Amino acid sequence: MPEQINNELQKLCGLAADMTLTEKIRHEAVQSIANIGNHEALLVLLELAANKNLPVKDRELSIKYAKNIIKRD
Repeated sequence: MPEQINNELQKLCGLAADMTLTEKIRHEAVQSIANIGNHEALLVLLELAANKNLPVKDRELSIKYAKNIIKRD
């Protein structure tokens, strides 16, 4: 099961970082990562937040969801 979650996280991370997609789709991918809510999801969100190729709005959204995961733990 963890391998399946990691594969899902990788796919969602790719969607969240794909600048050819609309902002809505990228933000939905970030939200889906946050909904997984485990340690690996937190790391993916932090990776997205550190991605300087993403717009500031996307990076801030990743930080917001990462904070939420930290607060739950």
